[in-house]
Amino acid sequence: MPRLAAGPHRRPTGPDRLDPCARLDRLGRIARLVAIPLLLAALVTAGSPGWGSYTIRRGDTLGAIADRYGTTVSRLVEVNRLPGNGNLIYAGESLRVPSAKRASTSRTVTIKRKHRVVAGDSLIKIARTYGVRPAVIATANGLPASLVVRLGDTLVVPVSLRVASSAARSSTNSFAGRTYASPVVRAAARNRAILASRSVPSRTAMRALIVRTAKQQGVDPALALAISWQESGFNMRAVSVANAIGAMQVIPSTGDWISSVLGRRLDLLKARDNVMAGVVLLRILTRSASQRTAVAGYYQGLKSVRERGLFPDTKRYVANILALKKQFGGH
Repeated sequence: MPRLAAGPHRRPTGPDRLDPCARLDRLGRIARLVAIPLLLAALVTAGSPGWGSYTIRRGDTLGAIADRYGTTVSRLVEVNRLPGNGNLIYAGESLRVPSAKRASTSRTVTIKRKHRVVAGDSLIKIARTYGVRPAVIATANGLPASLVVRLGDTLVVPVSLRVASSAARSSTNSFAGRTYASPVVRAAARNRAILASRSVPSRTAMRALIVRTAKQQGVDPALALAISWQESGFNMRAVSVANAIGAMQVIPSTGDWISSVLGRRLDLLKARDNVMAGVVLLRILTRSASQRTAVAGYYQGLKSVRERGLFPDTKRYVANILALKKQFGGH
């Protein structure tokens, strides 16, 4: 999630006040020369005492893994920074899990998600995306024996989730090994409640908005999509315990700074402003460093990356983003 340390930010004056693109270009040049406040990002790592590593096996689901280690799907999603609700996991990848099993009670629920078939889709690809067997989708939709899916069709995808009891849930103030101050957690809860009560764009609409904004700002749309999918799964209602908001998971201090760059106030609870904040941040980072370093900077902070190198969880994050970028190459 993008982070920003506090620092003096002056609202632009003169010609740059009227020309956001010129202001951004100038900022990019400054970023290459000095440590602007944007680069003073705080580190958030996935490592924490009592957590170990688990290698995903064929047939595993995140719900089953959470149940096995006495935790919850949402906790694993947070600690491992999985996209969306964590239904996109692959055999051979490593997950951080509690090192000791704890007793827990849980139940399995099945939710029905809808998927619109687009160019390049196959039943196997769709099944892998949602972490279910192809036969489950075929049965739910009465597909022919050939298992062919037709472009434009909307499929129902039954997804089974393991829901843990409240006794198994971890501290609501902790995320990825760091405990946040209660005011931050309360602010996150307020923002989460606000977004829950609002009508927000669908994931499909958010994806289109990210592409449009990235093109307008001169950012590779595939990279912006990869960042958003990894951060939130294009979910505008996502708010982390650290109060990272929306589809681009931007924290308020970063939003304030980007507002000063653009010369107008951004509301991170609004989809357009949230995407603008994340994309502009990505634009500045990519013009200040190589793509790999910029991606790491979005997660760890550019100053930290340059001074301390990539942390293990940052390396995983970068690898995920670059892999996702290839998938989103066609936008």
